[in-house]
Amino acid sequence: MRVEILGAESLGVRGLCCVVQVSDRKIVIDPGVALGFRRHGLLPHPVQVAASEKTRMEIQRALKDATDVVISHYHGDHIPLIDANPYQLSLERVAESLKHSRLWLKGIANISANQSHRARALAKRLDRSLTIAEGKGDGPLSFSLPVPHGEKSNRGGEVMMTRIEDESGVFVHASDIQMLNDKAIRQILQWQPNLVLASGPPVYLPALSHEEQEKALHRTLKLAGGIDTLILDHHLLRSRKGEQWLDHVSHLSGHKIICAADFMKRPRNLLESERILWYRKAPVPKGWHEAYTRGEVDVQVYLKLNGAHMQAR
Repeated sequence: MRVEILGAESLGVRGLCCVVQVSDRKIVIDPGVALGFRRHGLLPHPVQVAASEKTRMEIQRALKDATDVVISHYHGDHIPLIDANPYQLSLERVAESLKHSRLWLKGIANISANQSHRARALAKRLDRSLTIAEGKGDGPLSFSLPVPHGEKSNRGGEVMMTRIEDESGVFVHASDIQMLNDKAIRQILQWQPNLVLASGPPVYLPALSHEEQEKALHRTLKLAGGIDTLILDHHLLRSRKGEQWLDHVSHLSGHKIICAADFMKRPRNLLESERILWYRKAPVPKGWHEAYTRGEVDVQVYLKLNGAHMQAR
């Protein structure tokens, strides 16, 4: 089994996309990417836009020969969108590839009207019926019944987790569970994985109480104690506070708890947490975002700028 993470906050974008190659199957999970459209009153810095464009291209390449595509839920950082903004993955860019893959989708019960619209738009554009995968299996693949997106009462609804097994072990993609509910943790441990990729808690949000952070920490320790490697990213690494939380829980655990960049052996690139700093470091030309949307400017200079920044660390 080979696992490659394409998009996550420690890799510069919002998302939790990965590719798993096992036997004769190439499985792409959550082929979406996004940036916080406005944060601290600022549009994404062009360095972030460059990271998004790079990730979008990597996902496109991965989808061209994918045998299976899994969508855990229908938030804009996990699915190609019919109405994508300039920093997300447009469905039009990958529609032909998706027509030829097996699609394994979360159901549309108990989700918001917006998420339901995205699911139906996907099916309509591809001229395919929705293949609801919850609770089903196919060869090395099996899928959970719905678990909460974060806290059980959270308006984010529910997500579907994925288990992939071969002779080398078991991998679980746990999407946006955020370590905020026990149901997801119980299911993962029952699956007996070696490697888990999951979203950590959104410690950058003031609404997440100290009590909930402590409960998330204990769930993380419980999960990490039952597996070889736990990769925590996504919501957790939208702030430097989240990075500190990750390193703290890793130290407490004594087990291997890392982020996506660590797993991929790349420098951590927490661009979402550095938006204000980048605006100060590299002021954005007036009208740049509008010009980018019209296709009048590219991101090459910003790719180089970010690369130099990473090498300097």
